[in-house]
Amino acid sequence: MIYTDTRDKNVAVNFKTAVMNGMNMVTGGLYIPTEYPKLNTDFINRVPEHSFREVAFEMARPYMDGEISDSDLESIIQDAYPFTAQVVPVDPVTYIIELFHGPTCAFKDFGARFMARMMSYFNRGENDNLHILVATSGDTGSAVGSAFHNVQGIDVTILFPDGKISPLQEKQLSTFDGNVRALKVKGTFDDCQKLVKTAFTDKDLRNKFRLSSANSINISRLLPQSFYYMYAATVAKNRSPHDSKIENPSIIAIVPSGNFGNLTSGLIAKKMGAPIEGFVAATNSNHTVPDWIATGNYTPRPSVATFSNAMDVGAPSNYERITSMYTLEQVRELFASYWTDDAGTIKAIDNCHEKTGYIIDPHGAIAWKAWNDIRHGAMQKLANGESFDYNKPGLTPNLPTWANKVIQKKAIGLVLETAHPSKFGSIVEKACGREPVMPDRLEKVLSLPDKAVPINNDYEDFKQWLVSNL
Repeated sequence: MIYTDTRDKNVAVNFKTAVMNGMNMVTGGLYIPTEYPKLNTDFINRVPEHSFREVAFEMARPYMDGEISDSDLESIIQDAYPFTAQVVPVDPVTYIIELFHGPTCAFKDFGARFMARMMSYFNRGENDNLHILVATSGDTGSAVGSAFHNVQGIDVTILFPDGKISPLQEKQLSTFDGNVRALKVKGTFDDCQKLVKTAFTDKDLRNKFRLSSANSINISRLLPQSFYYMYAATVAKNRSPHDSKIENPSIIAIVPSGNFGNLTSGLIAKKMGAPIEGFVAATNSNHTVPDWIATGNYTPRPSVATFSNAMDVGAPSNYERITSMYTLEQVRELFASYWTDDAGTIKAIDNCHEKTGYIIDPHGAIAWKAWNDIRHGAMQKLANGESFDYNKPGLTPNLPTWANKVIQKKAIGLVLETAHPSKFGSIVEKACGREPVMPDRLEKVLSLPDKAVPINNDYEDFKQWLVSNL
């Protein structure tokens, strides 16, 4: 498989180069495959559906063909995934995809563990360490830290915005030792991300160190997230005739979105044949992409803090990948886009619990609210020509091609639940009156000492710290 660059289509590199470089240091662009091979329809349509690991193996193979043997790839997948995505029906036409059953209780475990094993595989035989730089707005850092902790030959530096993530998330980030360290930056996630991106294009720094990325900038973080879209869609497709009595439903994936890596992974799954007809890009008050879909103007802006902090991104990196895959008109046909504020998030947590008994976290709650509004009249109003103000919470005024399937009750929704609700216990309890039970693996983190290093939001300070400490 050949990989090119979102900013220069003349670039052609192999999988190893794309993984180990993270992004193109010359252009600042992100690596993308030149093609998206479709899986065999017999494989996708099998009843019962294939296991998550079987899906992961079949989807991963073409992207590293000739670089990793089937037996090595199978071992990597077996080691990366002692857990799976769980598809939970909460009403006849809604399935929540629980993505928090990994070691750090967040969906980032799916990508980070695969990526860590890929980097370790490609790093064999190198004399000097590979240095991973990663910016996080919440769960990425802990997933990456966990995935790489004590991996020989690889060091990890995690940047997170001081005071802008939940206390438990900060504990998860700041308690690593050994080859993983955390920096708490006086700024926003966008500031952290800018520091990392600047480092990657700093020739002087790259001459000193081998650098790579580990958030959804890196293609090996992005590709494995497509696995659970394919798996969950096949599960829902097979269950739907029994749960909703809908034969061959239109499957809509509702994705809580910040940096838009997760949704881009869904697009990859669809291109590979996943039975997903459309997507809902569900955001919080950082609604840069919904505004772009509404107006055609992409205007990055400073992020604002919300209850769904992992989505607090004002300049989503993966906008570049989306626009390399689809035109704006194609995006408008494929996506509905939706945003809500903190008040809407609180109401959504309460509504989900009241209607279904399910306790959902603030990120998944935004996806739940988007789906609930869409199927209970919002899409019908849009189809009827009612005007929608994209500056206010709700749908943006584009009508996707699958709108009538929702209106005609021929669609089912896959709501992505990206983190365990106990990571946001106080918010969830405020919303629905119940504090979620904390898994043991999270409780253990609370007693560990904080080792994060505070730094200013200044690139020269950051660079000097790297030079002194790597």
